[in-house]
Amino acid sequence: MVLENGNRKKPNILVTGTPGTGKTTMSTRLAEATQLKHINIGDLVREKNLHDGWDDELASYVLNEDLVCDELEDVMEEGGNIVDHHGCDFFPERWFDCVVVLQTDNTILYDRLINRGYRDSKLSNNVECEIFQVLLDEAKASYAENIVVALKSNNILDIKRNVATLTDWISNWPVPVYGMMKIELY
Repeated sequence: MVLENGNRKKPNILVTGTPGTGKTTMSTRLAEATQLKHINIGDLVREKNLHDGWDDELASYVLNEDLVCDELEDVMEEGGNIVDHHGCDFFPERWFDCVVVLQTDNTILYDRLINRGYRDSKLSNNVECEIFQVLLDEAKASYAENIVVALKSNNILDIKRNVATLTDWISNWPVPVYGMMKIELY
């Protein structure tokens, strides 16, 4: 999968955003449309025990960033991956050719998280994270700005549009660095 000069034949894409923005749904559909491999970090952490225990307050595993990165190193070098995770600042910058930050209207996100059973501090922390665009800021601080794109993800039509846009980008990859992200926020 790796070209002679070390460049990947297929791109790696990071899909990030606040929980409830549709990362897994969009990543799954994008993988189906492009034949890239979908890697859900939450599932990987559970399956391979890449964590430091359970956080009762957040009702989630405490991800061990070093173990996750060690687990993914070879796979990411080959390319052709869609990585789905709510955080992004611990992944090596060299891994990704495109970083997608999904964003959802706060009232829609609130309802989605309530339906997932989020309550109290977990609910308010995630909604505040979306209000203040924490994940978009994190992505822009962690990766070259020309590979970071924010996409709206309020409904199934947005997801379909995002999958179509990214599928088109993948089919035209690689693109020159100066024109990396011609994807526009809707």
